[in-house]
Amino acid sequence: MITLRTAGQQQASTGSRIQRVISPGGVEAWLIEEKAVPLIAMELSFEGGAAQDPAGKSGLSHFLSGMFDEGAGPYDAIAFQEAADEQAIVLRFSQSRDAITASLKTLTRHRGKAFELLRLALAEPRFDADAVERVRAQIMGGIKRGANDPNTQSGKAWFARAFENHPYANPEPGLAEGVGAVTADDLRAFHGRLIARSNLKISVVGAIDAATLAAELDQLFGQLPASAALTPVPAAAPLGMGELQVIDLDIPQSTLRFGMPGLLRKDEDFIPASVMNHILGGGSFTSRIWQEVREKRGLAYSVNSGLYPFRRAGVFYGGTATKNERAGEALTVIRGEIARMGSDGPTEEELDKAKRYLIGSYALRFDTSTKIASHLTSMQVDDLGIDYTDKRNSLFEAVTLEDARRAARRLLLPGQMLVTVAGKPQGL
Repeated sequence: MITLRTAGQQQASTGSRIQRVISPGGVEAWLIEEKAVPLIAMELSFEGGAAQDPAGKSGLSHFLSGMFDEGAGPYDAIAFQEAADEQAIVLRFSQSRDAITASLKTLTRHRGKAFELLRLALAEPRFDADAVERVRAQIMGGIKRGANDPNTQSGKAWFARAFENHPYANPEPGLAEGVGAVTADDLRAFHGRLIARSNLKISVVGAIDAATLAAELDQLFGQLPASAALTPVPAAAPLGMGELQVIDLDIPQSTLRFGMPGLLRKDEDFIPASVMNHILGGGSFTSRIWQEVREKRGLAYSVNSGLYPFRRAGVFYGGTATKNERAGEALTVIRGEIARMGSDGPTEEELDKAKRYLIGSYALRFDTSTKIASHLTSMQVDDLGIDYTDKRNSLFEAVTLEDARRAARRLLLPGQMLVTVAGKPQGL
């Protein structure tokens, strides 16, 4: 049995339709069939990630994401990667706080081999001793480099304080002591807990029809456990509001991270807040803090802010880097612009320009098969509905000035900002 559902014409140049495909074994995927180019792109998301790292094993999920293409089934690490390279198959694995993700891109004629390598990577990873130690060394090298990197240290400190005693406090690559303690048995057990069908979202774009994909889904994922064994992650709101923390690094620039509680993705004010933030700090060259910090004062090369809706917490978060002697000035300007937006909101002109940009630029998410597949997977993870591409622009168009001002008042509370700075800042 194949179940299909059409979401209507895409909001971009693909001209394709989203189909919901359910395999005979009950595995679901969203598909955009596009035969004009002989390529297939697939994006997967397993709920989990760094928030699932057990105590004392910080970095386990990141470690696991690095092991999938380091040998699987009959292939050791070198043989696996050579098998992919011989047919120009691109397989990538990564993780975040909330998910472990995988992407595949292949020519249609190599579909069989590509799907088999993906199946093996997910269902039969080897965790050979030499591969485990090689990946461990790579991760430990990255952690060591990050110890002297102001971007890494300011961001790490912000999340450690904002989510103290919560899984989101864990740095995504992990801590050296946690990574050093991981064993092959830890990786096998963690893989068995997280990589399952119940927490999997799948999107496929390219030259494959629904009937063929339905049959392939059971071959690809039928070996995985039916249900994941996830540790519940409690809801959280960032702590430390109003605090300033300095991480002393002997470098000529200071890197600042600032943030406060944000909104979950399905909050009714998320879209109005997205429009408001585009005006404040998300619109790059046109945003208020860009204009005030960079263009008018030359304090920094770049500055930005954004909304980050994690699964169990929303965050408003931004950053910049400036000379040590101008760090206090930069922070004062940023605080001032955030306070002004919170009290007054945007102007009608700013709102109209922001909505036009956000609506017009949406099509850029659909200019490659990989981008389309990634967007479809995000829609599934965020539970936005299969018709979201049809209605998304109308949701942004419907944002009124009062909506944006309400979101600003709700989000940008006076004095409610946690700031972390790495460097030797002056004037704070």
